[in-house]
Parts: sequence; C-alpha cells; structure tokens
Amino acid sequence: NLRDRSALLGAAATDYSTPPSSGRSSPYAAGGAGNGLGVSREIPFQPLGHRYADDLESQNDEHLEGLTAKVKILKDITIGIGNEVRESTVQLSQMNDAFSETSGILAGTFRRMNNMAARQGCRWLWYIIFLIIVFWFFIIVWWFRR
Repeated sequence: NLRDRSALLGAAATDYSTPPSSGRSSPYAAGGAGNGLGVSREIPFQPLGHRYADDLESQNDEHLEGLTAKVKILKDITIGIGNEVRESTVQLSQMNDAFSETSGILAGTFRRMNNMAARQGCRWLWYIIFLIIVFWFFIIVWWFRR
C-alpha cells in the first residue's frame, strides 16, 4: 500500500522518537496539542516511528488537498481568461469588418460629394454654410428654452 509509511521506514523505525510538538493539535496526543506543558502523552500501542510517519502523512495529505484546491482555482481562472480572449477576438474582428464597411461607405459619399461640387461650382459652399447657420440657430433656441 502506498499510504503505509512504516514499510518505508523499515524495522529501525521503532528506534526513533517523535520530534517535539509544533503546538498544533494532533490526533496522536492526548488532550489536543499536549498536556499544557508542551509534552504530549503518547498512545501506548503505537511505535514512535510509526506515529511520526502517520503525522507526516496526515500533514502531507492536508497540504496536498490545499494545493489541489489552489490548482483547480488557477485552472478555472485560466480557462475563463482563455474564453474571454476568444470572445474579445471575435468582437474585435466584427468591429474591424464594420469599420471597414463604414470606411467604404464614407469614401463613396465623399467622392460623390466632390463630383457634385465640381459640377455645381461654388454654390454648394453657400448651401452648406446656410445649413450650418440654421443648425446653430436651432441649437441656441433649444439651449435657452431648457
């Protein structure tokens, strides 16, 4: 079994003692983190090395669960960023097409207006000035009536 750490420690595992308590609560110490003096009471039927290996294994499992959760969060964020980039690329492509179409329409309109101006002479300039004056008149009247 991969979870059995005592097989990795061998027969000499009973020769080692448990390192000092870190102050955290442990299921292997009676009364939580110890008896208040920093010394934990040991469970009599477990060898000291096996208890130490189980403690390390449980700490590793806790850290592994935390890292797995963080990796999942990062994966979700990365997938979200990728989706947003794809959607933005599609929108930018559509905007580029719309601006290209608008540019073509405006170029055609200015070309026709220039052709009309060349045929009409200078009269079209007076029409545009008249329209601008009328437009400003309506803006001023609207502004003071508010």
